[in-house]
Amino acid sequence: MACMQFTNAVSFRPEQLSGAGTRDYQNLARRKSVSVSFAGISAEMSPAQPGKPEIELEFIGPKPGNDGSYPVESAKAISGEKLLRDVMSDNKIELYATYGKLMNCGGGGSCGTCIVEIIDGKDLLNERTNTELKYLKKKPESWRLACQTIVGNKENSGKVVVQRIPQWKK
Repeated sequence: MACMQFTNAVSFRPEQLSGAGTRDYQNLARRKSVSVSFAGISAEMSPAQPGKPEIELEFIGPKPGNDGSYPVESAKAISGEKLLRDVMSDNKIELYATYGKLMNCGGGGSCGTCIVEIIDGKDLLNERTNTELKYLKKKPESWRLACQTIVGNKENSGKVVVQRIPQWKK
């Protein structure tokens, strides 16, 4: 955290007092100090932080484009610092199907609408949480809830490939 100090000089002249004589008052200067603290730059503002491992993410779209290929969006995250849902949200990568857009719980792990499939890089993510075990009981092991999935573990780096909205795949 950076700290800056500003000094402001304030001059004033008190009114003359009535009494036995007139007094001349000189301008008196009074210094007033103000300290201002600034927080450091956040990970969103500076994604590449030296010395911290990064996870590269590729997000495969749920439906093929006109040319038959699936659209792919990329993002990076500092290992162990964010949930997959937050990485997608910060990079404006679509997470929810129509129903999920209207009925999601905002990342609280109580709705099951942020389902993604991990195609590659499962070992770079945390283990399934109890919430995921509850909501994804009958789903493939590769399916995860983005709001429960931590990207990295602060020590690892690599690449994770994520299929968005896997329930749309046929």
